[in-house]
Amino acid sequence: MSKIEQTVRIPHLGGSVVGYTLSGQYNPDLPTLVLINSYTTSAELYRPQFANTALTSAVNLLALEPYGHGRTRASYQHFTYWDSAVANLQALAALGINKAFVLGTSQGGWIAARMALIAPEVVRGIIPLGSSMDSETLRSRQLGCWDAPEFCTPFIEAFADPVPDEWVVPEQFVDDTFDAALGGLSPDQREFWLATYRTNYSGDGGRRRLLLSTINLRDRDGLHGRLRDINSPVLWLHGSEDKVYSVANAEKEILMFTGAPEVRLEVIEGGHHFLSASKPAEVDSAVLEFIKSWS
Repeated sequence: MSKIEQTVRIPHLGGSVVGYTLSGQYNPDLPTLVLINSYTTSAELYRPQFANTALTSAVNLLALEPYGHGRTRASYQHFTYWDSAVANLQALAALGINKAFVLGTSQGGWIAARMALIAPEVVRGIIPLGSSMDSETLRSRQLGCWDAPEFCTPFIEAFADPVPDEWVVPEQFVDDTFDAALGGLSPDQREFWLATYRTNYSGDGGRRRLLLSTINLRDRDGLHGRLRDINSPVLWLHGSEDKVYSVANAEKEILMFTGAPEVRLEVIEGGHHFLSASKPAEVDSAVLEFIKSWS
């Protein structure tokens, strides 16, 4: 069964299109798992999951690309992670899906949490991967998380001014992102992701989407005061080798989901920040068990 790669129109932000990838013809008898990609990647981050027939035979896999990423576009010029959460919920409604589990890598994890806060009647459970529920604070850095201003600010300054149509995202940006998130890329992986980034971030429109995505990452609001209101189960998966957000931070934040019927943190040995890409078998197995237990 071949996957479906399309866009869906929604009303948010003056009218938007949301890029989505579906594992095949939607089956209403199966649970749906929404996949939200990490910073500046796309639905392609979840290629291992779409290739896992044990997973695609048990659930409808639906990757939704946030604002600033992949094929998703908005009429308005500015957007936040809350906007991406609303857009995802509107995309689900437009596709006729009224319940879903939501998995998100890094930024995808805090978008998933926002979806659960906005529409608890839709979100059956959330699965953050290598994520954080804080803003980029001194507190998180003291717990071993990265220094987002140090990483993001030079790129925000570099991407601040208009560029010609032939502009494409610099190779150094792609290398720096994957060095932090996966410990580097093989030559074949690097060629694939360079081509993907150049497709998604080219010309002045691509430059602006990249700028806003980086501003959102550095300057986002935190969720600590809201997490008690999430009433769906939470499975937090975190790699032991995550260089962006630490296991120590995850251990603190998982305790903040006091309103959830179940909360569980699982540390995957040897896993990197882009956990579904670095340890797909372990992630897929844990996710399937979680969904089966709550379906």
